[in-house]
Amino acid sequence: MKKTLLIALFGLFTISAYSQTTVSFHQSNLPFIGVNYQFGERFIPEFRIGTDQFFEDISLELAGNYIFKSEERYEFYAGLGVRVGSFDGLVVPVGLNIYPFEQKDFGFHIEGAPIIGFNDNSLFRGSFGIRYRFAKN
Repeated sequence: MKKTLLIALFGLFTISAYSQTTVSFHQSNLPFIGVNYQFGERFIPEFRIGTDQFFEDISLELAGNYIFKSEERYEFYAGLGVRVGSFDGLVVPVGLNIYPFEQKDFGFHIEGAPIIGFNDNSLFRGSFGIRYRFAKN
């Protein structure tokens, strides 16, 4: 029992050792702000809040993204999520994070995401913006 508990605690420690929080702003036809918490080196669940001009138009989105390619200056990711609010449906984000500066906390991103509506409506959302990664502990 103690051995199992020790292995579980070690596993949680290694997950938190590679975790970090990021905030982002996406400018598009459906603008939104995202907050994510990276687990391990590849998995990034992201919570997104979108609105255009009025609070009545708020939409919420939860996407699970996976980093397929990670280099010093860029990351390529794709994922799957769900969106509720002004346009309900499944979202399939595919994007590129670019960190061109010496310190890798501030960067830019571009993303394309088809949104497959629950009401037989679909659209494609393209976005670009800025991203800030908080320092790892």
